[in-house]
This record gives sequence, C-alpha cells and structure tokens, in this order.
Amino acid sequence: MKTLEILGTDKVLARVEDGIGWLIFNNPAKHNAMGAEMSEGAVRALDAFAADDDVRVVVLTGAGEKAFVSGADISEFEKRRANAAQAEQYDSKTGGVHRAVRVFQKPTIAMIRGYCMGGGLALAVACDLRFCSEDSQFAIPAARLSIVYREDFLRWVLELIGPSHTKDILFSARRLKADEALRIGLVNRVLPAADLEGSVREYCARLVDNAPLSLRGTKLGVDTLMKDPADREPGLIARLTAECFDSADFKEGRQAFMEKRKPVWRGK
Repeated sequence: MKTLEILGTDKVLARVEDGIGWLIFNNPAKHNAMGAEMSEGAVRALDAFAADDDVRVVVLTGAGEKAFVSGADISEFEKRRANAAQAEQYDSKTGGVHRAVRVFQKPTIAMIRGYCMGGGLALAVACDLRFCSEDSQFAIPAARLSIVYREDFLRWVLELIGPSHTKDILFSARRLKADEALRIGLVNRVLPAADLEGSVREYCARLVDNAPLSLRGTKLGVDTLMKDPADREPGLIARLTAECFDSADFKEGRQAFMEKRKPVWRGK
C-alpha cells in the first residue's frame, strides 16, 4: 500500500492499494461536507492517480459511516457564497473536483454509505459507477435553499436518470432510499453495509485484471457518444480502436490467451 501526502489539507486522504486509488473525503464531523479546501485537495489526489501507472481504477468514498459527501459546506456560504458573483467564484473552486472526476480517463467508482446529498450527489453521478449500502440516502435539496442546480451537475443527473426523475428529485427536494435509487438507475448496486467495501474491492480487482487501454477506450467512447454529435471529436472511437489493435497489450492478450496464462498489461 502506498499513501499519498496531499499537501495543505487533512480533509482528503489518498492511497494506492492493489491497483486501486482510494480517495477519501475526510470531514466526518460535518458529514464530509465539501468545502474549497477539500475540493482542491481532491483534485491534487486525482492528478497523482492520473500520473501513476499502477492505478487502474479510482474509488471515491467518505470517512466514517454516516456520509459519502453530504453536499456543500453551508457554513462557508455566508462569507463566500452570499450573492451571485461570490457563488460563481466559490463554485469554480469547489466544483473543481467534480469536473476532474468527470473527465478522469480511468474508471471511477463512488462507494456510498449514508448521506449523498446536493453536490455530493453530483460528485457521485460524475463517477462512472455507483455502489451504495442499504442505509444510503440521496437528495438534491436545492429547492430548500433557493438554489438552481448548476448546469453541468444538472446535465449529469439528467443523462443518468432522465428528465422526469430529475425533475421529481429537484422539485420535491425529498430524500430517496437506496432501493428507489437503484430502481431509477441512480446507483448500480445496493449492498449490505458490511459487504459494501468487500464487494467494491472484488469488482475493482476485475478491472485491474483487464486491459487498461480497453478500459480507457471504452470510457472515452461511451462519453463521446453521449455528447451532441456537433461536440464529438471526429474519428475518436476509430482512432482508439486502431491504437488498441496496434498496441503491445493486444499482442500480449493474444499470446496469454493461447498460452492459457494471465496477461501482463503495460498500458501500451
């Protein structure tokens, strides 16, 4: 296991273990509410994971048993988010981690237990997959604070669960339990709390065993097809396909299959 030092904050913990980058939001006294310091520290951790070839998949989770991320740190609003101009500046800082997760080129999984609210829900939907415990709760309480959810967050939720469910969640500001979140497609799996981490580790181990170029290409390909055709990079998917066929890993995969052994991937 390799522990990363995130300079300037103890609000984010990061480590690399068995090919998995663990990013832990560490403010359990405030249910891991997201402030500027936490967001900036998380971006630095993601940059380190992106540069580390040993990291094949990243898991985001919250410290303690009560929350993934409970939303923005409302205690910072009076000083840093009291009007539209301040809110825009504040969001540019605290939203950095959301954008960094959304464009991250390795698979990302949100491991959720307890509260997943507001900006915390946006962070979860920015990930590729979401595994949660049976005691998880989800909500976007923007209507209780006279806030309109920002455009990118709104689009991510909309792409995941569609317009009707998105409007329901935002209009009502109600809390959803894990079973409903699964039913509407907000999460991929619901597990007993005692089994959550073990199941996530088991799933990640499968990804670590798979070809990193395939994982990257699939992620970029799916994300490209979700864009408006006018916004897609022409020929991207064809180029990714060709790069895989021309890679050393494709040759290694063929040889390993014929020799009935586990392939050794280099990501090249």
